Amino acid sequence: MDTKDAPAEELVERVRERYGMIAEGAETGCCGPRAATACCGGDGAVSLRIGYRTKDLAAVPDGANLGLGCGAPLDFLDLQPGETVLDLGSGPGLDAFLAAERVGPGGRVIGVDMTPEMLERARGNAAKGGYGNVEFREGRLESLPLGDAVVDAVTSNCVINLVPDKAAVFRQVARVLKPGGRLVVSDIVLDGRLPEVLGRDVLAYVGCVSGAVLREEYFGMLGAAGLGPVEVLDDVDYLAAVGDGPPAEVQAILERTGVRLEELAGKVRSITYRARKPSRA
Repeated sequence: MDTKDAPAEELVERVRERYGMIAEGAETGCCGPRAATACCGGDGAVSLRIGYRTKDLAAVPDGANLGLGCGAPLDFLDLQPGETVLDLGSGPGLDAFLAAERVGPGGRVIGVDMTPEMLERARGNAAKGGYGNVEFREGRLESLPLGDAVVDAVTSNCVINLVPDKAAVFRQVARVLKPGGRLVVSDIVLDGRLPEVLGRDVLAYVGCVSGAVLREEYFGMLGAAGLGPVEVLDDVDYLAAVGDGPPAEVQAILERTGVRLEELAGKVRSITYRARKPSRA
């Protein structure tokens, strides 16, 4: 399928289908930066390379970490006891559970995901871990199932790049954040246009690459939603540290499209950034 000809809803359905398969163990997820030899292995190697700590990974239920992130945003969110946190595209619940420990029993964490299989897995993980302050809701990021100005902080990890209407996501974030609330997000942006054939490839889209937009466009949509200023906290080449060769998923995309890895050098960036919703005057 050509992503330029595909309706947005068809792309959304392909993303939902793929992440449902990942949740059920039928497929592996995206690889994060610095993933030199492992590709989203269950041993947590990728998660450690992108910034998670061993003690954090050991604290969450087995099955909460599927190696789907491209950063470790929570360390920058400065969560406080009693706060309410929203995790966009919460998947199996890794960041939601880590956030729950930081906000404590008086706080609350809400994970939103559109994939039923991921929600089932996350809710099972929450039950296993006894997380009474975490809930998972089914919903789209372009139309969040929350009221206005109800959360103190928002996080997301390698998900917004998969949404066709990113501007709508940022408007929703601005809506649900309390005045003065903040967001810290890890995501994929571009520092140069991709070869056209790769940008049109649906498997590259659901693989976290061709759904990304130029950095200036991405931050422009964020600012237009009333969020900012943007502080970039981490910025690495998403495909730079692939060891002796790209992971199998990336290699398959390159072979199918005829794109050489060198053509992507420095263009696909994994960033973690912070922004705020202004306080009332």
